[in-house]
Amino acid sequence: MSNPPHGGVLKDLFARDLPRHDELAAEAEKLPALTLTERQICDLELILNGGFSPLEGFMNEKDYNGVCAESRLADGNLFPMPINLDVTKENIEEMGIKPGARITLRDFRDENNLAIITVEDVYQPDKKKEGELVFGGDPEHPAIIYLNNTTKDFYVGGKLEAVNKLNHYDYVGLRFTPAELRAHFDKLGWTKVVAFQTRNPMHRAHRELTVRAARARQANVLIHPTVGLTKPGDIDHFTRVRVYEALLPRYPNGMAALGLLPLAMRMGGPREALWHAIIRKNHGCTHFIVGRDHAGPGKNSAGQEMYGPYDAQHLVEKYRDELGIEVVEFQMLTYLPDSDEYRPHDQGGRPVSLLLGDTVRHELSSELGFSREDRDKNIQRIAFVASELTKAGAAVIAAPIAPYAHSRDAARTTISSKGSFFLIHVATSLEYAEKTDKRGVYARARRGEIQGFTGVDDPYEAPTNADLTVDIEKQSVRSIVHEIILMLESQGFLERS
Repeated sequence: MSNPPHGGVLKDLFARDLPRHDELAAEAEKLPALTLTERQICDLELILNGGFSPLEGFMNEKDYNGVCAESRLADGNLFPMPINLDVTKENIEEMGIKPGARITLRDFRDENNLAIITVEDVYQPDKKKEGELVFGGDPEHPAIIYLNNTTKDFYVGGKLEAVNKLNHYDYVGLRFTPAELRAHFDKLGWTKVVAFQTRNPMHRAHRELTVRAARARQANVLIHPTVGLTKPGDIDHFTRVRVYEALLPRYPNGMAALGLLPLAMRMGGPREALWHAIIRKNHGCTHFIVGRDHAGPGKNSAGQEMYGPYDAQHLVEKYRDELGIEVVEFQMLTYLPDSDEYRPHDQGGRPVSLLLGDTVRHELSSELGFSREDRDKNIQRIAFVASELTKAGAAVIAAPIAPYAHSRDAARTTISSKGSFFLIHVATSLEYAEKTDKRGVYARARRGEIQGFTGVDDPYEAPTNADLTVDIEKQSVRSIVHEIILMLESQGFLERS
């Protein structure tokens, strides 16, 4: 069974209004008619077929303000992108557009009557505020340029009634409504579907990425490119669809399907990624791949990126539970010609081993006690294992309690003979250690139940030759990890791409 739609109900206005088609079609011929722009047609189609569920029309002022400010409709539903019917003052006066009026919405391409809107309100938006809240405010952002140069001065909000479907003459067999795509998934028995959004031609690495994502989740793949308005200068959809069709047979048999989405993109980065996830959920998908700089417009004339490379992934992940669709983060792949395969771009060839004090005590040193001699033996065993792993090319993090200076020095000597060694002193006061002790071992030591306990009745010799000293009482774990990374980078062990 496919994923439930956003808001719980698929708002398929075509199906809802089909019994009244003849009545609505006759009325539409008599009403004042507003001829729509290309963007408005794209938006209208996805409202009517349920792709923008839970919307049932163009946003009224209350919904619009909530979406701009908080990415929420007035009823509380998450929706990050304003969907508006913009008109001129002349349109308002000539057609009598006012609350309660009914207006026919007409296709500019063939004068086909598509829908009737019952006007709820007419309002003048603050375009500058909309651009700042929704798109970040950069005047070179394509959506803000569109707002300033193309969008008309007034918005009309109101519910829609479907009259006729849009006529498409290209790739008709690949244009699925949400209901059709859901039925298609059910027919094929697909219960988990990973959606892949793109406005560009796909190549071999994209195929590899989507196959890996599907296999990891025992799912199928929906290649779901946008074929409405995209970014100026993008490759036309006729060329792109031929590429998608050529790539489809390269997938494992029965794994992937291709469907076209008539979406007018805004290049809205994080908000757009959230919007895309909602749209794919409405089409029945259970997983959605969010790419690096997803739906970003690129750089402005100063060479600055308008969004951070992972802002989109972070925002979609933030609303993951509410969305009800699993985020699949885009993994950058690199082709290796010698082996004719793809590997993750940021995948190193170095395994990492973690040697925790408790784990070693239970497995490697289970017969040892806590005498000074036994503690020395425990540290030397850890050092030996770490040195052998280091010799084999692994990175080793050893985290025992090592209270004696001579034990630490001996460990440094053992490991340094096979590789590099860094001593990090986690400086923690006894008071803090006792306060944060969730297992109660310090209390047991104070009661005499544990003998030879470090800091209570056995000394701790603070390091004087540590490569890095950190203070867990004054620093967060995040900042400490950052310090360690910077130290390793300074020694050439880590490289930033």
